[in-house]
Amino acid sequence: MIELPLPKNIPFMKNKMFLITLSLVVTLVGLGVMIKNGLNYGIDFKGGVKLLYTFSAPMNDGEIESALAGEGIDAVVQRYGDKDSNQFTVKSKQSEETLEGTVSKITSILTSKYKDITVTLDQQETVGPKVGQELKRKGQLAILFTLIAMLIYVGIRFDFFFAPGAIIALIHDVIIVMGFLAFFHKEYNLSILAALLTIVGYSINDTIIVYDRIREHIKKINVNTIDTVVNQAVNETLSRTIITSSTVLLVVVILFISGGGVIHDFAFCFIVGVITGTYSSIFIATPVYIWLYKNWPKIRGRFKK
Repeated sequence: MIELPLPKNIPFMKNKMFLITLSLVVTLVGLGVMIKNGLNYGIDFKGGVKLLYTFSAPMNDGEIESALAGEGIDAVVQRYGDKDSNQFTVKSKQSEETLEGTVSKITSILTSKYKDITVTLDQQETVGPKVGQELKRKGQLAILFTLIAMLIYVGIRFDFFFAPGAIIALIHDVIIVMGFLAFFHKEYNLSILAALLTIVGYSINDTIIVYDRIREHIKKINVNTIDTVVNQAVNETLSRTIITSSTVLLVVVILFISGGGVIHDFAFCFIVGVITGTYSSIFIATPVYIWLYKNWPKIRGRFKK
């Protein structure tokens, strides 16, 4: 395996309390942004229409959006594919009362506005508000059940001291990613939900690599040596962590730059997730493990009283 020429004893655990405090502050800021701005739910969760049009002449997404806005249609228009295809997606959130007839109205507006060119409706998706609410509920449950499953898995594979740190790290990652989505007003849809679940899997894998190395040195661990041993384990896996994270990050950055509107937000979500997942595996999961190992006897004693 390729090894990067890194220092062998970087004192990660020396500043663990500062890093946990920093993570707590960033997490609270992420929650604050979500509460203040709210999530920009897409039609998958809110209800509406998603249409794909092909124009026979070069067009601009801003021009199409303005044409629809002038007729009272609140829609988001994005180019689909490369510039030569002249394809655009039109997304419009609608209530139960206004959903019926929206597709034909939008098509009529575009064909009337651009009489000299051919406007073709290639694809349409319609989601009712009730269905959207049900998808939202199931999406939230999917994230919750995934976190519970990870907690059980880590608890069985390792022991009680490891599991809480892994789950706290995952919750941190999800909140930070969703905070960025809310701050930049990115659309939260089924693709983003898939990205969040993928990030959870990526982050737990990164954490387990570190935990495995800690377990290899478990016989050396006691209250006095745990900081040193855990710091050694993090340093031993650091090269692998950087190489893996950098490789994944390179791919998603390329997707973000060249992927177009279809996967642009997915790639953005994953860029944030890879960075936070790598950070939390080192600076959240392992310090929580150390804290529990040192303090659990005191906590258990209080419960017994």
